[in-house]
Amino acid sequence: MDLAHQLQASLSTTSIPLPSLAWLQSLASARSPPPPLASLLATARARLLASDLTAAGLLDSQYAAQHSLPQDMVPGSRSAAATTREARLPRDVVVQVLDIEDVSQSRWEQVEALEALARGEGTRGREIVRLSATTSTDEEEATTAASRGEDADGEGQGQQAANGGGRGRNSTHKLVVQDCKGQTMHAIELKQVERLGVGKTFIGEKVLLRAGTVVARGVVLLDPAQCVVLGGKVDAWHRAWVDGRLARLKEAVGADRRA
Repeated sequence: MDLAHQLQASLSTTSIPLPSLAWLQSLASARSPPPPLASLLATARARLLASDLTAAGLLDSQYAAQHSLPQDMVPGSRSAAATTREARLPRDVVVQVLDIEDVSQSRWEQVEALEALARGEGTRGREIVRLSATTSTDEEEATTAASRGEDADGEGQGQQAANGGGRGRNSTHKLVVQDCKGQTMHAIELKQVERLGVGKTFIGEKVLLRAGTVVARGVVLLDPAQCVVLGGKVDAWHRAWVDGRLARLKEAVGADRRA
């Protein structure tokens, strides 16, 4: 068995998306002689989780067909399943996060929090505290720490401040997710998923929705028993999302007021 087949066989036993042989062959031949199998596996995992699932040639075609959203459940498919009160995914589906919002907090409150951070202010309880310049600008370092379950500054305040959010006790998050075929759906927490949150979740992060996950009227209901956050991030997407978040929220607030 050649190296690419060994890599694919090893990756097929994990929860992460299964890459194509051509992609693995390109990875294995990038260095001569190739590094040890364990090192190549780690590299393959990291690059897969940092890639766009819809990229041509990335995933094994059979895997993609078996781990995409059923077309008749996707809103706009003109199928009864897309608007039915409740259906369940018939198979495991891997998706990537395109957007996330804390719907337990008003958009205006989020705007105020982000504008306060732009002024170098943050809140701790009812107390206003001044944040250092590195806290307000070093978003990448803080978010990376949070994704590993660590605190960026001992109490997690710096990470939450850098993103204008966090995982509150009563938070509920709504996401836009996309499968490997480019189909998109909304998803919302039915129960809190610990690794999901504004300031915790990266744009482009991969999530495994297990078979049996409930889809209600075209919206995926996220339950920690059936939702596995795999990790990862698409850097360009995440940076654009962070940079444009305040403008999007202000636009949404304006639309809400006009309505």
